[in-house]
Amino acid sequence: MSEVMDYKSRLSDPASRKFETFSYLPAMSTEEIRKQVEYIVKKGLNPAIEHTEPQYLMDSYWYMWKLPMFGETDVKLILAEAEACHKANPGNHVRLIGYDNFKQSQGASMVIYRGKTV
Repeated sequence: MSEVMDYKSRLSDPASRKFETFSYLPAMSTEEIRKQVEYIVKKGLNPAIEHTEPQYLMDSYWYMWKLPMFGETDVKLILAEAEACHKANPGNHVRLIGYDNFKQSQGASMVIYRGKTV
């Protein structure tokens, strides 16, 4: 069995903190974010946008950016809302969520804009 790499993510070092799978990868490009939104729409999930200050990313509470966009399938509109949230809160992490109506849970969740770490 190959050796598993230890990621040096520590609460004492805000720059090292990891918050989900994609955070181990380089930040997403505009096209990669678009593909994630298209995936959420294709799967029939309801998009929502949340944000929080980097120092609170480990907390379970994130601020909701407007209401979830129930039934929204316009990728450009969803991207515009995500960008508006990012511009209004430039230092915050912004995440995109896809809510599943049937399972009553999140079907997808990813940070699409990273705030500056303290």
